[in-house]
Amino acid sequence: MDKLVEHYGIVLGESTIRRITEGHARKIFETPQRSENPSKPPPSSAAQIIVEMDGGMVPIMEPDATQNDQRKGKSLFWKEAKICLAHAEGSKSPSYGGTLQGDVDTAGAKLLECANSAGFDSKTYVHGVGDGAPWIADQVEDQFGSQGHYLLDSFHVCEYLSAAGKAIHSDAASQDAWIDGQKVRLKTGRSKEFLQDLLPHLEDARVADAYASVRQCHRYLSNRQGAIQTDVTNIKRPDWNAQPNTRPHSTLDGSVSLSCFTLLVMTSWVDWMSLKLAR
Repeated sequence: MDKLVEHYGIVLGESTIRRITEGHARKIFETPQRSENPSKPPPSSAAQIIVEMDGGMVPIMEPDATQNDQRKGKSLFWKEAKICLAHAEGSKSPSYGGTLQGDVDTAGAKLLECANSAGFDSKTYVHGVGDGAPWIADQVEDQFGSQGHYLLDSFHVCEYLSAAGKAIHSDAASQDAWIDGQKVRLKTGRSKEFLQDLLPHLEDARVADAYASVRQCHRYLSNRQGAIQTDVTNIKRPDWNAQPNTRPHSTLDGSVSLSCFTLLVMTSWVDWMSLKLAR
C-alpha cells in the first residue's frame, strides 16, 4: 500500500488490493497459457541453454468451510513451491515455470517446458546450475540426458569455501588467498586434490556440526564431485564466472492462485492483458 502512495499518489485499502490481485490471479490460472496458443511462433533453436531450479517452503492457509466466520478455524501449514527457469545463452528473457501441487517429476516436466520455450531441441546443450540438491541434479539428468550436465553454482561453493577459509586461516589476507586458490583448483578439475588437502583441517568429531565449517565444506563438495568437475570429456560449459546471477526465488505468496499469479505474471501477463484489451 505504501508503494502505491509513493509511486502513484493513490490510497487503496489492503482488502481491495488483495481482492483485485486474487481476481486477476484466478482468471490467469483459468486462462490457457501461451504454450497452448497456436498463433505463437515456435522458439528458434538454441545452441546452449542455461536452466535453474529451486524449491522453497510457502505458507498456506485453508479456511474452514463449516465456519460462518471464515476468520475462524483456519488451517495453517507449509508446502514446497518448486520454481524453475531456462534461457538461451546470452538471452536476458528467461522462461519461467513451477508447481505447488506436484512432485519432483512434475517439477522436472516444468523445467523441460521452460527449456522448450527457450529453444531446446535435439542439438541443444543444457547447462544446469544450482545449489546441488540431489533431486534437482536428478531431474536435469532425467529430462536432458546426455545433452546436459549439472554444476554447482559459484555462490553456494564460495559460501562453503569462505567459511572453511576463516576456520583454517586467522588473517583476512590469507583467507582470501586460500579461497582464490581453491576456486582455481575446482575450476580446473582438481577437486580430489582439494578435498585431500582439507583432511588435516577437519574438526574433531566431538565438535558440533554447526561449528565445523571445514567438515561441512568437505562433506558438501565430496558428495557432489560430479557437479564440480570441469574436465569431463565432451562437456561444453561456460566459465563459472559467466553463470547467470539470476536465481529462482521461492518468496511466493501463500496461496495456489497467488503462486500461479507470481509465475504467470512473468510468462503470461502480455497475453492476459491483450485478451482483456480485446474485450
